[in-house]
Amino acid sequence: MDNKDTTRPPALLTVREVADVLRVHQRTAYRLIMGGSIKAIKIGSQWRVTEPALMEFIEEGWKVSATGQDGTGKAAPDRKDADAGPEQLKLPLD
Repeated sequence: MDNKDTTRPPALLTVREVADVLRVHQRTAYRLIMGGSIKAIKIGSQWRVTEPALMEFIEEGWKVSATGQDGTGKAAPDRKDADAGPEQLKLPLD
């Protein structure tokens, strides 16, 4: 039986797996999901995140860091210690 034409559904990650990928606490991953920053689906009483949704969240974090905006469309405040070290790239956690 050849199923080359059928599309495979995306892998679903648990909240714990999302937290592991982002290297944050499980509660932080749950908060990101509940706040709508990471698109997720609730199956029964548990949340699941597709790999593309997690990658979209990560890519959005890179875009925000590259443009110097804080995720609200406003410019992020200037760093006082601009020469103190490398600029940190931050994901939008709130």
